[in-house]
Amino acid sequence: MSTDELARKGQDILQIVGKAKEFTEELLKENERLRFKIASLEASGGAQAADDRVQVLDRRVHELEDRLAEVEARYRKVEEENKEFADRYIEIEEQNNNLANLYVASYQLHSTLDFKEVVRIVQEIVINLIGAEVFHVLMVSEKTGQLEVEASEGQTPGRTAIPVGDGIIGKAAESGENYFAASVARRDPAPFEEPIAVIPLKIKESTIGVISINKLLVQKTSFTTMDYELFTLLAGHAATAAFSAKLYSTSARKLTTLQGFLDMLKQK
Repeated sequence: MSTDELARKGQDILQIVGKAKEFTEELLKENERLRFKIASLEASGGAQAADDRVQVLDRRVHELEDRLAEVEARYRKVEEENKEFADRYIEIEEQNNNLANLYVASYQLHSTLDFKEVVRIVQEIVINLIGAEVFHVLMVSEKTGQLEVEASEGQTPGRTAIPVGDGIIGKAAESGENYFAASVARRDPAPFEEPIAVIPLKIKESTIGVISINKLLVQKTSFTTMDYELFTLLAGHAATAAFSAKLYSTSARKLTTLQGFLDMLKQK
C-alpha cells in the first residue's frame, strides 16, 4: 500500500470516527431526555397509562444503550485499524529510508578506484548502517593466498593473516557462506577468531575477502532484515569495488613501470 493510499485510508477513518462521535453524543442526549421524561412520569402519579408509558420509554432507553455499546465497540475497532495503518505507514517510511541508504552505500562503493578509499567506505557502511562497533576487514592476498587483515575497528587483531579454511573466519571464506553466531548480543567484544558474524566478499563464486564482526553497538541486540540486505550488498558490491580498485592500482603501477622503461630507452 502506497503512502497516498495510507493517507486516504487515514482520512476515511477520521471521518468514521467523527460520525461515530456525533452519533454517540446524540444517543447520550436522547438517553438523558428519556430518563428525565421517565422520572417526570413516575413523579406525576401511579396511573396505569403512565406505567405503560414508563415501560415503553425504559425499553427505548435500553435499546439506545445497546446501540451506544455497539457504536463504542465499532469505535474501538476503528481505533485499532487506525493504529495498524499508522504503524504500516511508519514501516514504509523506514523502508524508503533504508532503500535510500542502500543506494547511497552502493554509489559510494563504486565512486572511487582507490583501494584504501574503498576499504574506508566499507568500514563506514559497517559502522553507520549495520551498527557494528568492533570488526575487521580481511582480504585474500595474491601472493600468499591467505586472508590478511586490511583494516580493524575497535580491536587489535590476534594475528595479521588467517589461512583460508582455518577456523570460523577461514571456513566462511572457503565456503563463501555467511556465518552468524547463535547469539549476537554481547557486552564485550568476541575474541578475534570467534566472531559473531562473518560476511564473505564474493565475485561470482570467488571469495576475495571477508568482513568479520565481533561486537554490535550496545542498543543493537540482533540483526534486522535491513542488515541482511546490507550483507548481500557488501558481499557483491564491496567485492566488485575492491577488486576493480586493486586491478586499477596494479595496472597503474605496471603502466608507470612501463613508461619508466620507455623513457630510459629513449634516453639511451
